[in-house]
Amino acid sequence: MSALATLGKIGVLYGGESAERAISLRSGHAVLAALQKLNANVVGIDVRFNEELFSQLANIDTAFIALHGRGGEDGVIQGVLEILSIPYTGSGVAASAIGMDKLRTKLIWAGLGLPTPEFRSVTRNDDLAGVLDSMGGAIMVKPPHEGSSIGMSRATTEAELVAAVDKALEHDDVILLERWVEGAEYTCAILANQALPVIRLKTPNQFYDFEAKYQSNTTEYLIPSGLSDEDEARLQQLSLQAFNAVGCKGWGRVDAMMDQNGSFWLLEVNTVPGMTDHSLVPMAAKAKGLSFEALVETIALAAKGIAS
Repeated sequence: MSALATLGKIGVLYGGESAERAISLRSGHAVLAALQKLNANVVGIDVRFNEELFSQLANIDTAFIALHGRGGEDGVIQGVLEILSIPYTGSGVAASAIGMDKLRTKLIWAGLGLPTPEFRSVTRNDDLAGVLDSMGGAIMVKPPHEGSSIGMSRATTEAELVAAVDKALEHDDVILLERWVEGAEYTCAILANQALPVIRLKTPNQFYDFEAKYQSNTTEYLIPSGLSDEDEARLQQLSLQAFNAVGCKGWGRVDAMMDQNGSFWLLEVNTVPGMTDHSLVPMAAKAKGLSFEALVETIALAAKGIAS
């Protein structure tokens, strides 16, 4: 019996109803194809939160979560699977919920003394006068519960800040304001308690936004990252600390910046990263010598605590 056979019938959960549905469909189809290539007993489930979902889940033994955004990364589907006693990939309910909330993730990191850019939260009723100057003159505005850079904007004037907050308020009621870090952006994938090779992200855009992630042909993914061996190891260790601080497990990705003084700053953790042809975890796995199929198998087996 193959290791994957011990998982029984695997349901790949994708699609969903979040703003990241289109990306999740691409991730799910890629994972489904990989498991089929590995001769796993697998079925794809386009998740809709209705009565039919429970009958669909009743026919699987293990869930591979490829749902991005709300409903998939925030602990909701994890809670449903817990109730049904179905093992699933990735982080549990609490870590998923925290990881999906950029504000609370940063509160935990800051509380533990891990480096993350200065931040504050605002609501629709807050006065933004003076905020820009107090946070260094440039701010990244983020809706805390969205992924794929949806609703994010950079602001360097009060008018831009007001517009950016209004844009973010289309997605969330409480908005995260984060001091802009000038420097290079990196990402570090975590797999089976190990940090994979770091990737540097280079884009001509102001930051690594939705267009740079999924549509642009000008985005560069540098592996090796260009960091010294010492700095790469330092970022890998910091990423593992950040991942574990939130309580994540299985697999994920931590995004960070290096400022012009050589200091690293943690931005966010992703508990269900993309698995598309533009996605970062498969790139890092490949640099480590893991094929896409081997990566998918490792993630799937971890749902039952089996090492690949």
